[in-house]
Amino acid sequence: MNVYKFTVLILLTTFLMGSSFAVVKIGLPYSSPLLLAALRFTLAGLIMAMIVIFLKRPHPSSREDWIKMLIIGTFQTAGVMGCIFLSLRTITASESSILTFTNPLLVVVFGTIFSQTRYKLYQWIGVSLGLVGVIITMGAQLEFKVGILFGILSAVFWAISTLLAKKWGAISDTWVLSAYQMLFGGLLLLLGSFILEKPFFILNGNSLFILLWLSIMSSIVQFAVWYYLLQKSDPGKTSAFLFLAPFFGVLSGWALLGEQIYTSLLIGGLFIIIGIYLVNSNFQKENKFVKRAL
Repeated sequence: MNVYKFTVLILLTTFLMGSSFAVVKIGLPYSSPLLLAALRFTLAGLIMAMIVIFLKRPHPSSREDWIKMLIIGTFQTAGVMGCIFLSLRTITASESSILTFTNPLLVVVFGTIFSQTRYKLYQWIGVSLGLVGVIITMGAQLEFKVGILFGILSAVFWAISTLLAKKWGAISDTWVLSAYQMLFGGLLLLLGSFILEKPFFILNGNSLFILLWLSIMSSIVQFAVWYYLLQKSDPGKTSAFLFLAPFFGVLSGWALLGEQIYTSLLIGGLFIIIGIYLVNSNFQKENKFVKRAL
């Protein structure tokens, strides 16, 4: 892929990933958190489902594969996004984005414990740096906030869904999986909203714009661009750029919400960003390429 095209697309998708935290924070006065998450992903899932049906993308042929998609949707959409939306009630968009995007670090830890996967030394160095970053970032808190727990849980659920997807392999077409896991997760969030909170949604121009932005730009467009990059370029190289997402999360929190950027947040965020980069990098392939070139 042309380097300029790759750069534009990677900046677009990671910007949409990171900035969604600030947009959600802006939307919370208009809606209860779980209901806003439910509306976002139910709408996004329905739109994507109609698209994949229209394009006649291959759907799962067995009930087991549909159940697996439901399980992934439970963790990836209902678990991850539900925790993110709840975390934003008590912590900043910057803090929530940093905590959520520690998930690649947890993939290494959980993969080693539960799947006996072997990782490189530099990936473990990345995990260590990321852990130090979390301690620095959250250690500056003078009081514990429940949003911190939800932020950590969002990373845990994301790591679990990643490992499940790896374990099960190609359950279905990537676009079909993305559509239905969002739809299933959105419906579960809708159920959770009526059980766990007093749902409300104030319908006006601002709330409608926020909902459409989250559903279309921060969900459908973001997923579409991300999967396109994974398919058209080296997945390891592409995944290494995930470190940009928490960077944009902090930047958008400052630009859109006026959140203060403390020194501890900058230093801790830098450690986490370096850790994410190391965990997702594949230096072995790069070294082989260099040797071949020489």
